Amino acid sequence: MLDISSLACSYGRVEAVRDISLRARPGEITLVLGANGAGKTTMMNAVAGLLKPAAGTVRLGEEDLTGLPPHVVVRHGLALVPEGRRIFGPMTVAENLRLGGYLRQGARLREVLARVHEMFPVLHDRRDVAAGLLSGGEQQMLAFGRALMSEPTVLLLDEPSMGLAPVMTDVVLGKVAELAATGLGVLMVEQNADAGLDIADQVVAVARGSVVYSGDAADARNHASVLRAFLGEAALAPAAESGARDQGGEA
Repeated sequence: MLDISSLACSYGRVEAVRDISLRARPGEITLVLGANGAGKTTMMNAVAGLLKPAAGTVRLGEEDLTGLPPHVVVRHGLALVPEGRRIFGPMTVAENLRLGGYLRQGARLREVLARVHEMFPVLHDRRDVAAGLLSGGEQQMLAFGRALMSEPTVLLLDEPSMGLAPVMTDVVLGKVAELAATGLGVLMVEQNADAGLDIADQVVAVARGSVVYSGDAADARNHASVLRAFLGEAALAPAAESGARDQGGEA
């Protein structure tokens, strides 16, 4: 289980994450919602070792991963699919996958690669194609496959549906659900709240770098703090003012 406790991160004097605590359990999808600038990507980068936290801890099982560099974090079982995919465009699909599996050798590497190809057949079909020539959906599948090549126990997904057509969003998030069903823990940041809630088990809403809601996905859709975290205070204010005027008119 991934356990993030009282995480705080800063860029110079700017505090991006103040106090985030959450868990991602095996076989479950934990969805993180929040408006732009809420600190979601900063949190993911800190968990993955790309950013050193100012405070708090990141633990995977019994291992303390706080502040460890990314290659060590990967060795312990965490893998990040970053926002915007970040594949290596000039390299082939096969080369991108081999990079993701750099910890594996020989028969083990071939076994892991076969599993990735089974889940994403298009990566086998287009293995000799430059990754930059793939469609957006295919590139996202490649980013997934590259992360899975390290055989993680927890997968970190930062905006997996970004830039995808609705049909491809359904395909990609369907794959996320399939991965969780195999026992993989998933921590996912997703701006498409409706689609994310359809597959999530747990929801954490973040506003101004702090958790404002944590609970079951089934209870999250109409919870005021979740809406506030996702839409922002300004987006809710007109509705609140309108409601107050309506009540005043009825009186």
